[in-house]
Formats: sequence, structure tokens, C-alpha cells
Amino acid sequence: MKTLAKLPLKSSDKLYKFGVDFCVGKLRSIQVLIFTGLLYLCLVGFEIPFVFRTSVSLEPITRPHELKTEQDFQATKAPSRPVKNWVSQNSNSQAQTQTRQVNHSKSRNKILSNLSFDNKTFDPSGESWSSDLYKTARTAYQEGRKLWEEFESGNLQIETEKPENVSELCSHSISLSGTEFLKNGKVMILPCGLTLGSYITVVGKPRRAHPETVSKISLANGGEEVMTSRFMMELQGLKTEEGEYPPKILHFNPRLIGDWSGNPVIELNTCYRMQWGSALRCQGWKSTPEEETVDGLVKCESWTENNDNLAEKSKSKWWENMNRFLGVKNKVTIEWPFPFVEDSLFVLTLRAGFEGYHVDVGGNHITSFPFRTGFTIEDATGLTLDGDVDVISVFAASLPMSHPSFAPQRHLEMSTEWKAPSLPEQPVELFIGILSAGNHFAERMAVRKTWMQHELVKSSHVIARFFVALHARKEVNVELKKEAEFFGDIVIIPYMDNYDLVVLKTVAICDYGGHTVSAKYIMKCDDDTFVRVDAVINEARKVPEGRSFYIGNINYYHKPLRNGKWAVTYEEWPEEDYPPYANGPGYILSFNIARSIVSDFENHKLRLFKMEDVSMGMWVESFNSSKPVDYLHSFKFCQFGCIEGYYTAHYQSPRQMICLWSKLQKLGKTQCCDMR
Repeated sequence: MKTLAKLPLKSSDKLYKFGVDFCVGKLRSIQVLIFTGLLYLCLVGFEIPFVFRTSVSLEPITRPHELKTEQDFQATKAPSRPVKNWVSQNSNSQAQTQTRQVNHSKSRNKILSNLSFDNKTFDPSGESWSSDLYKTARTAYQEGRKLWEEFESGNLQIETEKPENVSELCSHSISLSGTEFLKNGKVMILPCGLTLGSYITVVGKPRRAHPETVSKISLANGGEEVMTSRFMMELQGLKTEEGEYPPKILHFNPRLIGDWSGNPVIELNTCYRMQWGSALRCQGWKSTPEEETVDGLVKCESWTENNDNLAEKSKSKWWENMNRFLGVKNKVTIEWPFPFVEDSLFVLTLRAGFEGYHVDVGGNHITSFPFRTGFTIEDATGLTLDGDVDVISVFAASLPMSHPSFAPQRHLEMSTEWKAPSLPEQPVELFIGILSAGNHFAERMAVRKTWMQHELVKSSHVIARFFVALHARKEVNVELKKEAEFFGDIVIIPYMDNYDLVVLKTVAICDYGGHTVSAKYIMKCDDDTFVRVDAVINEARKVPEGRSFYIGNINYYHKPLRNGKWAVTYEEWPEEDYPPYANGPGYILSFNIARSIVSDFENHKLRLFKMEDVSMGMWVESFNSSKPVDYLHSFKFCQFGCIEGYYTAHYQSPRQMICLWSKLQKLGKTQCCDMR
């Protein structure tokens, strides 16, 4: 009973305590809510007056006007980022630098170079400077600027061109007498080139040997007279490189008398942009099938007129008699006499096979030459014969009846895949300026498809642009402008192109690399230079931070030629030595040297010389007089062709470019494509 009496008391106490706690908690919650509400009202009360005190106008949000053209889009782009503080000691003042940045940011996407020209630009200020070069530059700029203004105004009149890919009809065969061949300038035009099975037959007569004092052999002998008799038959690409020396797709050179060896020799080769490939010399002994055959035929047959062969034949006479006595059957070997004899007729047939060209003389196979990757048989649009030979007649047959139009722009592939990435807003590490000519459509397309596809270029860590002047043919400029607007990788300098004025493109490269993209390193190369982008940028990175540098295949103590085709007059270059300079196909500068060059150009203090690589050496030497420059030499910036482990490879045809890129991608290492 006592126990039961105590239980209700304890339960009521618990209930009472629970009720008190609940009321207190509820009261506290209400207080927290009231406090939060008051705080919210205070914040809102202070915020509204602050907003209305600001200068921001509350306009309704509207839909922007439609951008109908690419030009409209470019005009509305945000201005460029400010340039980093990479300023040369020889730069202009800070105010001038800021003005240049604004001007460049406005024209980042234009295809016209920002390089400044005015009436004083081409007035020489030094007594030893070549006045002829400046006169040429002034005229070229005036004509080019006028032409470009016609382009911009839309008043340029262009004759109607034949549409692309329209076939031109050609004859199945062509025949010329010796007189007709001579009247044609010793050239047979093959309008549609050659095709598999095409052949050309030449009837001629080598002239008798004559004394000569200008050959390399006579010069090596102190200028003594040597007797020579030799001639050249060439297949040339007359339509592939308009305005330049046509490439020698096949150079067939029989030397009856006057070769280094002292024996009759036949030499075969190719030449692209005045750069010869690896020669094949047939010197009187037969090449073996194990070396390499062309459509199953050996490259060189043997002939009996070679003294070495005659000696070998006499030595083996005893063995032949002994084998005959023992009844051993001899393997039958055929040896032809040297196929060309002074003052005697010959009948030569050149055939286009599946793997190369084959030459027969008098019905006998003499030599075969494999196709080289730089050319196709369709490119062989002319046959020339020159030297110590009288041509009686030339006959070509089994020729193609049609060929796609030779319009140079046929090489372009207007695909977005090859478009250049847009310029980044931040400075880049490396800028590569590529010298090109207006009609080099194939070369630019090959570069776009190969090393410009490197991941460093595609990701805009490295920027590459072509620098082109205006062409003498207006229709080429029309196509060039279309190409530039589509691919976005061409910078046009508004002057009429001239070999002696290539130096202006180099200044434009320094301007674009130093100001428009604010690159830390600036590289210059040619459109027939294959660049290993990763190797080049790694070479630049090896230089300690803050050092000025000049990297390339550097020439020391070179002297100007005073005679011959490439002669330099004393007015053009009065000094006896050139300054140290890197070969033009590929070199790298630090940013401050490039900016100093542009500054001197704009202030009319830059000395111009017609050889752009020597000019650069001169400018770097001038910069070096006030601030030390590291000269870094490497043969891997290859001047002639390609070497193992190259950083750059020069004189690479479009097909060699594709070959080099393919090997680099598949093998992961450098391997040259020597055969054109």
C-alpha cells in the first residue's frame, strides 16, 4: 500500500517538470524568431538606400542585335589582355608602349600586318647604306598599298578565271623537229604532264669535246682548260612553281668527257628550289638487284668503255678459258658500250613506269631512276635539252588527254580541321613566323597538315602564322585573301613581293610576335622548313631566365661574294665580313631583341640589307653592343635538307613534309625523307 501511494506523486512531479520545460523552450523559440525577423528588417532597411545611392541605372535587359557578318563579330570582341612586362632596354617610353598595345588589341584578328610604314621609312640615313634597296622598297610599298586599297574598296577588276577542277584537253602525242624545238627555246611543253606508260623519244647528236675554263674541274686545276662534252635532258615542273625557278623533276646528265672521274658518266638527280637531291651516278658497272630496283630493272647498266671494266674483263679472261676447257657453262652477261659517242646519232627513249623513269638508248636499257616523293609525273609539264647536243627531233606519246586545272589554289582544302586556333588572351611562350609567297598554296597547306598540328600549336601554347606580301598577279592575291580569311593563319604585309625585300617580312614577324601575341621567344622559318616544335621550344628554355639570346645554325666570319649570280656590291655591303648570323631557314630570338628591332624600324634607325639572315645578324650585333646576347649554335637547325636528330629540316617539298610528319607520328623519332 505504501508503495502504491508513492507512485502517483512521482508521476505528477515528472509531468509538471515536463510542462515547465516545454513552455520555456517554446518561449525561447519565439524569442529567436522575433530576433531573426528584426535583424532581417534592419538589413533590408539599410540595403535599399545603399542600392539607390549607386550610379547603376536599372535598364531593362534587351536581346542583342543579330551579328550578320564575321566582321561584326570581330568588332564586338573584348579587347586583348595587357602585355606582360617583357620590355627591351631599347624600347619606347611606357606611354608609347601602352598606345601600341591598344592599337594591336584592336587589330588582333585582322589579316593585315600592323607594321608601321610612312614616307620616311625607306629613306636611308647612313652614308654606307644601299640607296637602291630603299628605292625598291619604297616603290614596292607604294604599289602594294595602292593595290590593297583597291581590294578594300571593292574596285579591283579581275579577269574571269577558269573554274577549279575543270579539265583542260591535251594532245595524245606531240612531235617537234629540231628547228621547232630550238624556236620553242629548247623546250617541249607537255600541257597535261605525263602518266603511266608515257614516253618521250629524242633523236640527237652529241657535239665534239671543246676546251672549257669555267667548269668546276678547270677551276680546281687552277683555271686550266679541260676538254668537255656533256648535255642535260630535264623534266621540269613548269606550272608547279609560278614565278620561280621550275623544279627539276628529273635531271639526266650524260658526261662523255669532262667528269671528275675521267671516265664517261651518267648522272641523275632532282632539284627543288635550287637545292639538289642525292645524285645517282652510273659510272660503268651494273648495280645489283639487292640494292634497289625500279619496276624490276637495275638503276645502272654496265658498259665496256669504262677503263676499270676493261681491266676487270682482261683479268677474268684466263678464268673464262679455263671454265670453257673444263666444260663449265658461263653465266651470260650483257655489257653495252657507253651509249653516247661524240658526233654520232643516238635514239633515246624516256619512259614513265610505275616506280620511276626508265631510259633506253638504241633499244638497250641504260638506267632507271625511282620517283622521288616531292614530285608526281603529272607535274612534269616540260622537257628541256641543253648543253653539247644538237637535237634532230623530239616525239612524245601515250600522254594523258586531260589534267585537273593547274590553278595553284587547287591544293587548298577548305576544311575547318586545318583552321588556326584563335589567339589566346594571355602571352604565349613561342611565336613562329613563317615566310611564304602568295602563290605557295601547296606549301602552306602542307605545313597546316603537319607540324602545325602539333599539340603545342593546337592548344595555342605556341602560335604560328604565315607572312606573305602581295603577288604580281592580282588573281593570286584574290585567292590569298580568301585563304587568309578562312584559315586565320596568314598575315599580309602590303607591299609587292620582291626577293630583295624579304627582310621586311622578318621585321613584321618581330612586330607580330613581340606585340600582338607578346611571345617570350620569337622564331623565324620558311614555308619549306619542317619544324620540330617541342625540340625548338626546349632549346629556348635552356637559356637562363632574363638572358638575351640568338639560337640557330650560326655562321662566323662569312665574306660577301663580289662576283657571280649572288654578288653583293660594296655599296650594298662595304665591309669585308658579315656579322655572325644564323641561317635563315630557322632561328630563335628572345623577345627583347625582337622588340628592339621593331622600335628601331619605327624610328627609322634600322639598317636594311637584301639578305634577311645577314640583316638579323647585323641587328643582333647592334643589340649586343648595349646588352649581352648569348649566341647558341647548333647544326640541328639544318640549312640544307635534313639530318638525323634535326630541330628543323629545310628544302622540304610538300610531300616530304607529309612524310616527315608521318614518320614522327608513327615512329616517335626523327627520320629523314631524303628522296623527293
